[in-house]
Amino acid sequence: MPRSSTRAVVADDSHFMRSVISDILSEGGIDVVAQAKNGREAVKAVREHEPDVVTMDVEMPEMDGIEAVERIMAQHPTPILMLSAHTDEDADVTFEALQKGAVDFFTKPGGEVSMEMSRLKDQLVDIVLTVAEAEPRTEADATNTNAAADVATESYGGQPTLVIGSSTGGPTVVEEVMSSLPLSASLRILVVQHMPGGFTGRFAERLDARSEYDVSEARDGARIGGGEALVAAGDRHMEVANYSHGRLRVSLTDDPPVNSVRPSVDVTMRTAAEAIDDALIGVILTGMGEDGADGIRALKERGGRTIAQDEASSAVFGMPKRAIETGCVDTVTSVESIPAAILDAVPQEAY
Repeated sequence: MPRSSTRAVVADDSHFMRSVISDILSEGGIDVVAQAKNGREAVKAVREHEPDVVTMDVEMPEMDGIEAVERIMAQHPTPILMLSAHTDEDADVTFEALQKGAVDFFTKPGGEVSMEMSRLKDQLVDIVLTVAEAEPRTEADATNTNAAADVATESYGGQPTLVIGSSTGGPTVVEEVMSSLPLSASLRILVVQHMPGGFTGRFAERLDARSEYDVSEARDGARIGGGEALVAAGDRHMEVANYSHGRLRVSLTDDPPVNSVRPSVDVTMRTAAEAIDDALIGVILTGMGEDGADGIRALKERGGRTIAQDEASSAVFGMPKRAIETGCVDTVTSVESIPAAILDAVPQEAY
């Protein structure tokens, strides 16, 4: 889609923010076809203008961003980018919006908003253009079939480590996959989701509540064994520092971004391949860019099993596509089938 053809609706209860966001998008070649000061106006604007993308504020009068997302996805499914303040409350609401069908979110800067937004304008334009090309996935599309119950009687071994990488459209997909993995598989799980600091802790809490695994946000020096999972902290690379007797330890670094992102999937997968001598499984889910391709190659060279989400079920096929193009992906499948593919890669208990 040519940049100039992307049509957007901007929804924010602040006239100032609507103007700033609209100006940034317009300067980036995006046609802002309508503005809305609350969710009700946003729903109407989507119905009347049929835009390619909506930027949606979280907190608005009359109808908030959550209800607006829900109505838009029910009436006229459209890619939506949430614009969220950097607060715990907004983090919770933002994840709820993603569950309702929003594709991704962008954190509003604090302080001198106009100066900060100007500094971040290229990032905002890029993510709006990416979200505009995403395939909207409604809440009903997430089957959340609890495969964990179906396979809980299987006997697994091999002390497997699973590394999951994702970006745009990823949080709800990661939740769906993790909720279907049985504790009996005794996986050690590392999740790298491109997400800013302040949100990864809440994301870990959601995964902990929705899966059988004990999930927490990574801290420097954290150790996990079977049945436990770590989510890479926002704006820190998560490296596997060492592995011994079925337990791994991670270290967090402030090293420069890799593939323009931090945390980077490549960093975690590469260090996992270097440190772990038991079974390894790598999964690349929906997301923009090429992060994870080199990591998948490293896991494959180490003898690990590799899986990528297919195009049909990906909101954005960038990361899976780049991984597949390496020739190092064993299985390409839908998000609904990824848990089964993971379990197929887990060694069976020897008798």
